[in-house]
Amino acid sequence: MKRFCMILLWPVFCVLLLSCGGKEVGPAARLSGDFEGLGDDTVLVVGLDRLFDRVDTLLVHDGRLDDTLSVDTLVAVRLIFGDGTEYPIYADRRQHVSLRGQAGNLRRLEATGNADNDLQTAFGRSLDSLGDASVAAAQDLAERFIQAHPASLVCLYLLDTYFVQVPRPDYDRIARLIEPLRGDLKDRPYLTDLQEALEERKKQAVGRTIPFFQTTDAEGNRVMRSQFKDQYLLVHLWASWNEGSRAANDSLRALYRRQKKNKRFAMLGISLDTDSCRWQEAVGRDTLEWKQACDLKGWKTDIVQKLAVRTLPFWILVDKNGRILGTDLTMREVEEKIAN
Repeated sequence: MKRFCMILLWPVFCVLLLSCGGKEVGPAARLSGDFEGLGDDTVLVVGLDRLFDRVDTLLVHDGRLDDTLSVDTLVAVRLIFGDGTEYPIYADRRQHVSLRGQAGNLRRLEATGNADNDLQTAFGRSLDSLGDASVAAAQDLAERFIQAHPASLVCLYLLDTYFVQVPRPDYDRIARLIEPLRGDLKDRPYLTDLQEALEERKKQAVGRTIPFFQTTDAEGNRVMRSQFKDQYLLVHLWASWNEGSRAANDSLRALYRRQKKNKRFAMLGISLDTDSCRWQEAVGRDTLEWKQACDLKGWKTDIVQKLAVRTLPFWILVDKNGRILGTDLTMREVEEKIAN
């Protein structure tokens, strides 16, 4: 489920972002970069798992980056540039990670500083050699890379990007790819959570009753499934920092416009943001007019834990009795099930 694009209101977003919080203080990795043609930019840093469970910021001035990232162990993070482009890096305390590239091709940066960054750069070059590769071809390349480097942290990024964060993941294939991984990868929170998700995905099975959950809206009021009594309910999990979430909002808006007069149907957006400013700014910018909630707990949000959700965006449709009708359905499939 692919990424978002924040262009028109990015300067406003940056001001809000900087005013809502600062960096954590502690051990740090040094990050430097030279991005030809980029100018000034604010780059979000989002961790792959609980080893970096916050959203941080890096500042680029006149195409140059010289900043630090508070870490106390080797972590995998995504850099999200102002135009929505993402690039993964791997950083540990007291390491110097250097980045180089062009503003017009930020998806193919060259990163140095440790073996994992070198491998990520090599994978990007291999992907470029495929030209306009199909999703299946990119997945095959990622699978071969994982098999060739089973102890590299890059494997977890490739698993997440090409096999987990996609519509209707192939869980059997994911399980096969996990099996040969070795070293400390097996103890990484991301992999531990993913393996648990493989066991728990039955919680999302069609016909089961959605578990009780609660969250809060912008005014601090409790929001629960029981408040949508006798209605079909589409619960949409998203985050302001996730590109796929922001892209999916277009389809959800169209669905809401078509169904807002249908008294038998309701929608509930639950954000995994941990910063109220960023969440509410994204709700306004994307014109999300249906009920929105966020308890600022991120991946520890109640419904995420109870349904073993591991991908964003994620939506689940339940009937008026709370029985699950499907997950990650197309908007057409949602409307067909409502009609039937």
